[in-house]
Amino acid sequence: MERYGFGIDLGGTTCKLGLFQEDGTLEEKWEIPTDTTDNGVHILPDIAASVEEKILQHGFAKEQIIGAGIGVPGAVNDEGIVNRCINLGWGIIPVSKELSSLLGVPVFAANDANVAALGEAWKGSGSGYSSIAMITLGTGIGGGVVLGGQLVNGFHGAAGELGHIVVNPEEPDACNCGNHGCIEQYASATGIVRQAKKRLAESKQESVLRKETDLTAKCVFDAAKAGDPLAKRIAEEVCSMLGRVIGTVCNVINPEAVIIGGGVSRAGDILLDLMQVGFQNSVFHASRETEIRLASLGNDAGIFGAMKLLLNKDK
Repeated sequence: MERYGFGIDLGGTTCKLGLFQEDGTLEEKWEIPTDTTDNGVHILPDIAASVEEKILQHGFAKEQIIGAGIGVPGAVNDEGIVNRCINLGWGIIPVSKELSSLLGVPVFAANDANVAALGEAWKGSGSGYSSIAMITLGTGIGGGVVLGGQLVNGFHGAAGELGHIVVNPEEPDACNCGNHGCIEQYASATGIVRQAKKRLAESKQESVLRKETDLTAKCVFDAAKAGDPLAKRIAEEVCSMLGRVIGTVCNVINPEAVIIGGGVSRAGDILLDLMQVGFQNSVFHASRETEIRLASLGNDAGIFGAMKLLLNKDK
């Protein structure tokens, strides 16, 4: 009898879902809107209804469904209890228990960035390695750690918060987390734009960036690739900081590979090349050959990781 599971990647705007065979083959994927009204009370029932609809469409018997895994944008402990998801309006929510009750099958939850790391480790650029760290460069910076094929959640479910490693304690502006000088403030998409605007204001140097009406991180890296001196300096500074953070992570966990994902990673080789100076200047000599690779699953990393989370727990 064929068995199936569901991988769920819950975001603040949309929820991505995937139907998988037990061997990890993706059968189908789809999205539903995330309804954050009324402090997010409709979110889990909406997910359950969508999963149940898919089960009916395919005519699966209940015993064919091994369960579901779900990535959630917040700290999640080993019992699947979420400790605040601001974007969803949630406080403390026992996600695994509530969704399992709605579906009548086992459900396992973890932080969404951690789950994406598990997906890349399983079916993406981390495939073939037993231990990886992943850092996701988007609007903010997320991360995840997989050791021995298992996701590291940490005691409070907050392991892998690589975006909140402090690189500049003298930073006057506060990060979204409340601390000052987190790498998220410099190397996220919004952080890169922030640094670019700061450099443009401080300098009278000519730059194509001054002509941009909608300055983005992509603009900065595109200009750096084209040889724009100011853009190149911004990219070098940001990537050097990021390289030092990756070196620090490698000093702590000594992974086989580090995977770089998120929208900023689409800058490609220039990102990897410029990170090397900061990385080599901060990493312990035994880890200097750690492979740093770009992620390959894109927006599907979360659903793959959620399915792998389920399979790991189903053993």
